[in-house]
Amino acid sequence: MAGELKIGKLKIPIPVIQGGMAVRISTAPLAGAVANEGGVGIIAGTGMSLSELRDEIRKARELTTGIIGVNVLFAVNKFTRLIKTAIEEKVDLIISGAGISRDMYRWGREGGVDIVPVVSTGRLARMAERFGAAAVIVEGNEAGGHLGTDRPLRTILPEVISTVNIPVIAAGGIMEAIDIKEMLELGADGVQMGTRFAASEESNASPEFKDSYVRATGEDIGIISSPVGLPGRGIVNNFARSIAGGNKREIGRCYQCLKRCSHQYCIMEALNNAHRGGNSRAALFFSGTGVGQIKEILSVQEIFKNLKTAFKA
Repeated sequence: MAGELKIGKLKIPIPVIQGGMAVRISTAPLAGAVANEGGVGIIAGTGMSLSELRDEIRKARELTTGIIGVNVLFAVNKFTRLIKTAIEEKVDLIISGAGISRDMYRWGREGGVDIVPVVSTGRLARMAERFGAAAVIVEGNEAGGHLGTDRPLRTILPEVISTVNIPVIAAGGIMEAIDIKEMLELGADGVQMGTRFAASEESNASPEFKDSYVRATGEDIGIISSPVGLPGRGIVNNFARSIAGGNKREIGRCYQCLKRCSHQYCIMEALNNAHRGGNSRAALFFSGTGVGQIKEILSVQEIFKNLKTAFKA
C-alpha cells in the first residue's frame, strides 16, 4: 500500500487508522491485530470505566509492539479522567470528537502523547492546529456513529487540506482499497476505517451485530436521533424506528454517562446491547454508508491482505 503515515513522532507503516467504535466494539484484540498489520489500533474509551480502559490498553500492549491509541468522545462525563488515564498508560496517540477540549492538547504535551481531533470544517481544523494537534481526522457524513456534519467527505477534505499544514486523515464511508486510493489522490495523508473493522473476527461486536452488517444493504442505513445531541448514522432496525420522530423509550437506569443528555432513550444501554447481543430489539447498530459492501466476516489479517492486493492491482 502507499507510503508510511507520519503523525508527530509516530511513523505508521500502513496509512490506516482503525476507528474507535464504542461501546466496547473496539477493544484490545481488535486494536492489537490492526497494529500488528502496520496500521494504528484504536481502543474506544467512551463508555468504559477508568480501570477497564487501563486494562484494555495493557492487554493491547501484550498483543503488539505496534501503535496503539485511544478514542474518547468529548461529550462523555468522564472525558478528562479517561484522557488522563490513557496518557498515564503511555498510549501513542489520542483521538477525540463530539466537541472541543483545549485542555487535552496541554495534557498531551505534558505526557508526550500526540493528540488527533476529529473535525468537519476547515475552521475547526485551523483551530486544532493552533492548539497543537499532531494531525486531524476529517469525517464526512458517510461515517457511522455520531456525526458532526451533514456534508460529504469529498467536499470537506479539500477544504481542510488547503487550510492546515499538519497530516490530514480522511474518514467516512471508506471500505475498500479503491476508496483509500481516491482519498490519497485527493491529498489525504491516510484514512480511518471503522465499519469494515467492526465486521472483523477480532471485533468485540456481538454475532447479531456482525450478522446485521453482512445482511445490510445501502437502503438499510439512515440517520438516527441520539440523546447526545448529534445525529447518528446506523442500521434502521426496529429499535431505530421506535425512536424516530423523537419518540421516547423508558429508561430503567441512568448511567450519568453524558455531559448533556436529552433522555429520549438510554444510548449507553442501546450500544451495550449491540456489543453484548441477545437483545437486538433494543440495540443500536451504528454503521457507515458502505456497509452493504461487507459480504463476510474476515480476520484483520485477511482484511489487510485484501486491501494490499487490491491496492497494488
